[in-house]
Amino acid sequence: MKRILYFLFGLATAAYAQVPPKPYGPIPTQRQLEWHDTEFYGLIHFTPTTYENKEWGYGDADPKIFNPQQFSAEQIVEAAKNGGMRGIVLVAKHHDGFALWPTKTTEYNISKSPFRDGKGDMVREFEEAARKHGLRFGIYCSPWDRNSPAYGSPQYLQIYRDQLRELYTGYGELFMSWHDGANGGDGYYGGAREKRAIDNTVYYDWDNTWTELTRKLQPKANIFSDVGWDVRWVGNEKGVAAETHWATFTPQPPAGVNHAVPGQANYPESPVGHRNGKYWMPAECDVPMRKGWFYHPEEKAKSPEELFTLYLQSVGRGAALDLGLAPDTRGLLDDGDVAVLKALGQKLALTFRENLLRGANLKASNVRGYNSVYGTKNLVDNRKDTYWATDDDFETPHLTVTFNRPVTFDIFDIRENIRLGQRIEKFTIEIEEDGKWKKIHEGTSVGARRLVRFGQPVTAQKLRLNITQCPAAVAISELGLYREAE
Repeated sequence: MKRILYFLFGLATAAYAQVPPKPYGPIPTQRQLEWHDTEFYGLIHFTPTTYENKEWGYGDADPKIFNPQQFSAEQIVEAAKNGGMRGIVLVAKHHDGFALWPTKTTEYNISKSPFRDGKGDMVREFEEAARKHGLRFGIYCSPWDRNSPAYGSPQYLQIYRDQLRELYTGYGELFMSWHDGANGGDGYYGGAREKRAIDNTVYYDWDNTWTELTRKLQPKANIFSDVGWDVRWVGNEKGVAAETHWATFTPQPPAGVNHAVPGQANYPESPVGHRNGKYWMPAECDVPMRKGWFYHPEEKAKSPEELFTLYLQSVGRGAALDLGLAPDTRGLLDDGDVAVLKALGQKLALTFRENLLRGANLKASNVRGYNSVYGTKNLVDNRKDTYWATDDDFETPHLTVTFNRPVTFDIFDIRENIRLGQRIEKFTIEIEEDGKWKKIHEGTSVGARRLVRFGQPVTAQKLRLNITQCPAAVAISELGLYREAE
């Protein structure tokens, strides 16, 4: 009888051990998971505005000035890849209304320029270069059009949707459909040269535009805007998320409107997000590589060190970094920009090349069901689908790392299994000194990735991670310890 009871108990224990933790709060969709994996991408601004040395074109520039005689999508995309980027988003049409593809919706497009003798398609060239070099491709088509005489009227909405339809159906799979809240104001508008105001709470009918077009024609494309849908704006153009960053968010509509719209959301709260927000809606941190989004000869690129810090303050806080790239009038990235990107890419590659935790002994205070399926070996296998998990009633575990000899490090990397939601709210990192534990960092949110950069290199033979506040079982997919490259 006892043998039967032990057998049944063993079966019950084994069955329980195989049950994964239940998701906590909103969880990402598959397209959002793929966006999180992208982490770092570029946003390319290049229109007649470049030749006017402006940030925003008025919409009246002669298409004949757009003649980049040395244009090379390959050079720009290769530089982005060398910088560590995994995707590019091309501004196919900015506020000036000039389309970089031979659209049927407006005469104000690349076919009216001398580029490729009027037979060019810059969207196509960027798309092909991106796919050739293994980068994901996305587009931004500005809803505001300072050239169109129809802007402000109901007819323009159909023009804009037709432009999106052309881009969605003509250039393969997109990872992002990018939108912003710049809507209405002064412009050329077919010669009217006036100011036109629109009610952006209703004018674009975003719900139907995104539901009927984006979701149906590009189901894998993440929709980015102030209010998200898939990805929200971080609320600044500095490339920085808040130290505490929640991937969950609840957009608030403006007064009298029952849905949130671009340019009208509670985006000042976006750098932090909302703990236990209604939607999984992580932040994109956009920032130009230079001072402006378009090329200006008097400006210089940020240094590799500045960009590396921005990477830590965006990607390293569970968000993504979207870096603005600005081709010059030749149709190329400036040589200095290319050199900066190359140095950044080398620094990223060298810094994260060797995980010092591999080969160390990792011992957890609790493993879910005492089952190796959820064991600590999963923390250093470079897989996001495996993870260390604890029992449901064990929300504040610790993990002790012991090295064969003292190691020196200055960056700590921790990633949750976000397929189960964002769970960790507080954690500390300690090292052992003279037989006593010494706290060297106290952190908050983790999510997709948290990169902790210590003020100076740390040398230790034993390290401890303490999860001090978590409303559910811990589910951590990866840990890393690195030495920042010079």
